[in-house]
Amino acid sequence: MDAATREFVHTRSRHRCEYCLLLQSSAPFLTFHVEHIIASQHLQDDGIDNLALACPDCNRHKGPNLSSVDPLTLQIVTLFHPRRERWTDHFSVVNANIAGLTPIGRATAKLLRFNDPERLAIREALQQMDEWPPHRH
Repeated sequence: MDAATREFVHTRSRHRCEYCLLLQSSAPFLTFHVEHIIASQHLQDDGIDNLALACPDCNRHKGPNLSSVDPLTLQIVTLFHPRRERWTDHFSVVNANIAGLTPIGRATAKLLRFNDPERLAIREALQQMDEWPPHRH
């Protein structure tokens, strides 16, 4: 992937993880990844509509997964797709928690472990500095 594509993805995301919304500058010790929303093993697509910026935790937990199980309904559902869906349609912020509002939101939040204790502690610290949550449209 070329440098221009990487820069485009960073700029389009406003330098935030497109899954948990962590700002790259809030975690300067981490390298955010330009990841394939639909993994290359499933679809050989390096187009910008299949790329998203992801923090290391979200990228690692998502892996090549396209779906997961909604913990409420136990139905298999697709994961949140940042190019096709609005974050606020599937998630809300409650204190430092990211709550899934829909089957897609709940399954994504669980699989990507949005609310693991370490991730909550980071968001709580950022909230005290007024750096999280971001204002999303």
